[in-house]
Amino acid sequence: MPTRPKNATTRTKTESTQHSGEIQTPRGKLGIMIPGMGAVATTFVAGVEAVRKGIAKPIGSLTQMGTIRLGKRTDALSPKIKEFVPLASLNDLVFTGWDIFEDNMYAAASKAGVLERDLLEQIKPFLSSITPRKAVFDHNYVKKIDGPNVKKGKNKMDLAEQVRADMREFKKTSGASRLVTIWCGSTESFIEPTAAHQSVKAFEKSLAQNDEMIAPSMIYAYASLMEGVPFANGAPNLTVDLPVMQHLSRENSAPICGKDYKTGQTLIKTILAPGFKARMIGLNGWFSTNILGNRDGEVLEDPGSFKTKEESKLSVLEHILQPELYPELYGKFTHKVRINYYPPRGDNKEGWDNIDIFGWLGYPMQIKVDFLCRDSILAAPLVLDLVLFLDLAQRSKQLRGLGIQEWLSFYFKSPMSAPGLYPEHDLFIQLMKLKNTLRHLKGEELITHLGLEYY
Repeated sequence: MPTRPKNATTRTKTESTQHSGEIQTPRGKLGIMIPGMGAVATTFVAGVEAVRKGIAKPIGSLTQMGTIRLGKRTDALSPKIKEFVPLASLNDLVFTGWDIFEDNMYAAASKAGVLERDLLEQIKPFLSSITPRKAVFDHNYVKKIDGPNVKKGKNKMDLAEQVRADMREFKKTSGASRLVTIWCGSTESFIEPTAAHQSVKAFEKSLAQNDEMIAPSMIYAYASLMEGVPFANGAPNLTVDLPVMQHLSRENSAPICGKDYKTGQTLIKTILAPGFKARMIGLNGWFSTNILGNRDGEVLEDPGSFKTKEESKLSVLEHILQPELYPELYGKFTHKVRINYYPPRGDNKEGWDNIDIFGWLGYPMQIKVDFLCRDSILAAPLVLDLVLFLDLAQRSKQLRGLGIQEWLSFYFKSPMSAPGLYPEHDLFIQLMKLKNTLRHLKGEELITHLGLEYY
């Protein structure tokens, strides 16, 4: 069987351009707009600038370091993802954001304490140039923090119009040809959908009436989608998980995805749980507790915000393990999640997991995990990938009108899916879904891993 040379990284001209006409070329600058300029946002922006300056590597970013196999294993063809699909260049990214505190990104990054002073000093001029716009804020949704840099308006529709004006002004002054919004703000108090969230007419009426069930994140999402701007939800808030947002997303060809970045403890769960199910190892219980001391931890001290986060974290195991299909293995397991605010820890979260499993003949075993992670270090490359992939989706004829981008489930604790369809939580299935979507966009054969063709 003939094989390609090991350094082969490109298809023939005919192969590689088969579907390229259906994806617009990323011309000009891409504007990244971030509600919430705290630890995650500043770590992301600082990291992009550090990579652009050649003083750091984009570790953790699939778009920058990942490859994608094309064809058979014997073809030895695995180009980098960023060379396979037309992603925006890091050099073309420009940034703005909103925050309730007035600190520029250098000051905010310094206070967050994630990045070392030496690194921050090397990119200080750039970070100092990014100052937050006045934010939409409602103390009823985030009770543990408050700040002075807040928009005033006669009602929530007025606030939404102010956000839309910010977006148009940023696009004009930055010279961006395209925009993406990504939520890096706090976890809002838990709410469930109401009549206000069912249609554009009902939502706009509720905005004008200052309906208490419209959260700040929804105002940013509405403003973005009305401007035709893709929106990613990095928190477990309801935000775009609503009929009105999904309608606006499809109508205005502004892709959406969410929710809640899959970083520390849940990342571990979505790696381990698929392994247990693959080997038919039973689960009696999974106890998880976290200590963290950043702004996120402070916000989660509020029971309402914790309820939102808890719902996001608890759904993972049930969907991966499918207890309805395997009642003897997973029908009765106990799943507990705790989060504790502990200021000395800062952004360096510690996640403890005690996992009670059982194997052959029912014999019990235990796994204990102590993950000393850095929350924002794990989240920052996800933010980068999401903005680049959402921009790709909007430039893709096949994806821009879908609304929910389920192929981006890989990045989220609580992935969005079509109404009535259960979400896919298994990290490895999520990655296959993502890469097969990219192959599909470029007219490549999907990888099934069947393997029979070699024998």
